[in-house]
Amino acid sequence: MDEALKENFLGALENVIDPELGIDIVNLGLVYDVDMDDDGLCKVTMTLTSMGCPLAGHIEQDVRRALADFPEIKDIQVDIVWDPPWSKDRMSRYAKIALGIPD
Repeated sequence: MDEALKENFLGALENVIDPELGIDIVNLGLVYDVDMDDDGLCKVTMTLTSMGCPLAGHIEQDVRRALADFPEIKDIQVDIVWDPPWSKDRMSRYAKIALGIPD
């Protein structure tokens, strides 16, 4: 997948806000990868801040909604993984500042 398209997909995913923290999933470091095959299947590999996150389904729907308008994408697969585990070290500087976490 071309790097510019990947950046566009990540930009769209910045509109997906984690309802508990109020920060987007990209800046929180929850998105591990976005890829698309030649058939238009877009695969988002991501995690959540905790395994028992009650809003997992809501976030997954928002991911699908954020990517739905790209004509290149024919289908979307969201894979929620737990390895590597998420930690605050994955957060962007912006997210850390917004949440008051020292860098």
